Amino acid sequence: MDASTAVNTSAVVSLLGFAVVIFLLLFLIARWKWHVFFALLIPIILFGLLPGIQQNNFIDAFETGFGNTLGSIGVVIVLGSIIAEAMKHTGAIQVITRSMVNLVGSKRMPLALTLTGFIIGVAIFSDVAYVILNPLVHSAARTMEVGIAVMSTGLVGALQLTHAIVPPTPGPLAAAAIVGADIGVTILYGGIACLAGSLASWAWGVYVAGPRIDTEASEEFEGIAIEDLDQDGPAELPSTLSSYTPIVIPILLIGTQSIVTLVYAEGHLLRTLFQYLGWPVVALSIGVWLAYRNIRNPDDRARARDQWVESALKMSAMILVVTGLGGSLSAILRGTPAVDTIAALFTDYGLPTILLPFVIGIIGNMITGSTTVGVITAASLVAPMLGSLSLSPEAAMLAGASGSVIIKYVNSSYFWVCTSLSRLRVPDAVFAYGGATLVGGLVTFLTVCILWGTGLI
Repeated sequence: MDASTAVNTSAVVSLLGFAVVIFLLLFLIARWKWHVFFALLIPIILFGLLPGIQQNNFIDAFETGFGNTLGSIGVVIVLGSIIAEAMKHTGAIQVITRSMVNLVGSKRMPLALTLTGFIIGVAIFSDVAYVILNPLVHSAARTMEVGIAVMSTGLVGALQLTHAIVPPTPGPLAAAAIVGADIGVTILYGGIACLAGSLASWAWGVYVAGPRIDTEASEEFEGIAIEDLDQDGPAELPSTLSSYTPIVIPILLIGTQSIVTLVYAEGHLLRTLFQYLGWPVVALSIGVWLAYRNIRNPDDRARARDQWVESALKMSAMILVVTGLGGSLSAILRGTPAVDTIAALFTDYGLPTILLPFVIGIIGNMITGSTTVGVITAASLVAPMLGSLSLSPEAAMLAGASGSVIIKYVNSSYFWVCTSLSRLRVPDAVFAYGGATLVGGLVTFLTVCILWGTGLI
């Protein structure tokens, strides 16, 4: 730590400020229901009033951290949100669901819905996706003569896992930017870990929680088919290939960039080409164009062009400012001895360093009820310590994100969306949906640990 740019040189004051920031952040959200923007901003401002803080360096760290973080990821978050809007309005969700049913068979609808959640959770906010799929969940449960918990639990868990862990969903994108993780590597190994966690959520619903909950599906949705979802949507659905491309093509471009960078030397034509095409801004812009092509009606295209952008900006505004503040907090902590002190605590006692972001993610989510808060808080607090912890940015980000889904219960808006639409009693929902996110999050984290232990991340 350079003394000329240090925010503070006292380990005691720094650790006290570190603890106060965490306590106030969680208290203001959980107890006083403050918006996360002010709940994060106020503790950071108060940190600057602690004794021994160099205000000039503190202000520089705040502004630099905020600007650098948003400069690297801000446009990408908006583009990802536009793709989510497009997937919602063009009927792509229905088509992807149908393809999953065709893949595993209509007699395995809980698994088909779980795999659907695993895929569309990468692009669509989990609560929005569940609202769209809810009629099909009830209809399929009645057709198969199983309880609603059997049909819905795997979907609830899978949607939340990929929403929290796999870019280009805004939350994990923001966390990857804060810790400096390679987005291609994060997508690849985060997807592997999430698939394991999603299957664990499915098994929890089908074999453990579901059979113990006797709530039946609603008659209101009896006979609903996949094509009937989102009655206000387009009359003509896109093809299966066209439905997947807005998600798959950007992911392939970003992933290919990471691979090509490792294989080819600087200046090679392929490396130069994919450094541009795999730049997330370009890759997701291509995804937006592919999503836009799924609108068949020219009148709808003209109307959707502005609506998608406006809705995406509204949806991503909170994540943008929280991400910027997370970058500010990370830059401030990097200028204090708190980073080395906490890292030394883990190394001195021989604790696995990967536990630190995981535990912070759990605390942030369980107290605030927000996956986004959990994953961004974990990234912000751990980012300055990565060198001392000997932890890769990708491992830190994925561990924190895994913790941020444990456990969804009554203080989570996503929990209430799923519970109210599935019409489960609250104790049953805590058991089924809270259990699915607990089991799914733990299995995902264990998979991340294996990837980290084998040196893949």
